[in-house]
Amino acid sequence: MSAPHLSLRGLSKTFELGERTLTVLDDVSLQVDRGEFVAIVGPSGTGKSTLLNMIAGIDQPTRGEVWVGDTPVHTLDENALAVWRGRQVGVVFQFFQLLPALTLLQNVILPMDFDARVPARVRADRAMALLERVGVADQADKRPGTVSGGQQQRAAIARALANDPPLIVADEPTGNLDSRTAEDVLRVFETLRDEARTIVMVTHAPAIAARADRVVEVIDGRIAANAPSTSRLALAR
Repeated sequence: MSAPHLSLRGLSKTFELGERTLTVLDDVSLQVDRGEFVAIVGPSGTGKSTLLNMIAGIDQPTRGEVWVGDTPVHTLDENALAVWRGRQVGVVFQFFQLLPALTLLQNVILPMDFDARVPARVRADRAMALLERVGVADQADKRPGTVSGGQQQRAAIARALANDPPLIVADEPTGNLDSRTAEDVLRVFETLRDEARTIVMVTHAPAIAARADRVVEVIDGRIAANAPSTSRLALAR
């Protein structure tokens, strides 16, 4: 059997609040296969977003290990993390996080400028192709504040794909979208999964989670349930 794309081993995260210690994640272990679409669900404040930040190398665990492929992410310093994340992980946020002073096209080009693996002469063409893929190429020259939330999220997905990362992490990517636009965004994720990209998505919505291959429930910083999506099972029968 092939090794998992993502492996979390005894992951814990605590914060010191004066004389009190707040435990956000408590001994979490999880494996995600390459090309798997996993939804992380659970009540607010239970550690879902913190878990996602650990996977993406945005935050570091207090204890435990984060492996993505053969990279021990938990051992990397800030500079190494920035280089690794730019090449290996695409991050999609609930509130888009597009730079308001840049056009959608420029926002998608930006990760390529930081990583510099894509030749400068082809970055604009690649960015336009990605915007075309997610259905907003006609908005390429507009700034984020002048387009809809759904269009901003599509552009954010295009930006996440800029350096062709094998892993996509998404924190409530449909949380600020209407149901029709959310459906469009989910179809993009499903297409990415079909291309063997690994996707880990945090969501509060059961109907959204059901579109994943597997649903992991986090309660009070621990994994309370970890099972295939019933929706996916029904489709397989």
